[in-house]
Amino acid sequence: MAEFTLTSAPPLAGVDETFDGIHLRAPKDLAIVAVALPLGGEDAALAAIAKGYGADLPAPGKSTTAQEDGATLLRLAPDQAFILFHRAEPDAETIVAGRIGDTAYLTDQTDTWVALELSGPRARTALERICPLDIHPDAFAVGDAARTVMEHLGTIILRTGQDSFLLLSASSSAGSFLHAVETSIKNVS
Repeated sequence: MAEFTLTSAPPLAGVDETFDGIHLRAPKDLAIVAVALPLGGEDAALAAIAKGYGADLPAPGKSTTAQEDGATLLRLAPDQAFILFHRAEPDAETIVAGRIGDTAYLTDQTDTWVALELSGPRARTALERICPLDIHPDAFAVGDAARTVMEHLGTIILRTGQDSFLLLSASSSAGSFLHAVETSIKNVS
């Protein structure tokens, strides 16, 4: 019987493309941990997050960068958030638990989502073709985040800089997601 060695790799590993004024890449080793604030324990969880990360959990639809390790704290709803950070090993939930204890419910979402970073002076132009949200700088500031649909795929969009965005979508449709973003970029290039 043949023996095989399986190697874990993110679905979009290696994506790093530059188009006319637009850079598209899949960030390497991005860990994603979902944080659910327990009913009646919100204050304790928020205090633990502030202490463990050196930053308050932002308001829903906003993000902030942690002082301690540069992690991104992304608030999706009043009782739900994501903590995003770079980590090659598969123990992301343990890392977050080490910072905030058992004050919130944690779920490692690293393998559930795929991420694409889109940057450059024409990145917004490409996204406007497939994103129904108003992502003009006056309406969608740096640090803003929202759930939306791009093409037919559920997506979280986070504005990370003046001309840069982080997009998260389900890993089960990674190929379709990449195709939708690439097609939009090519249509404006």
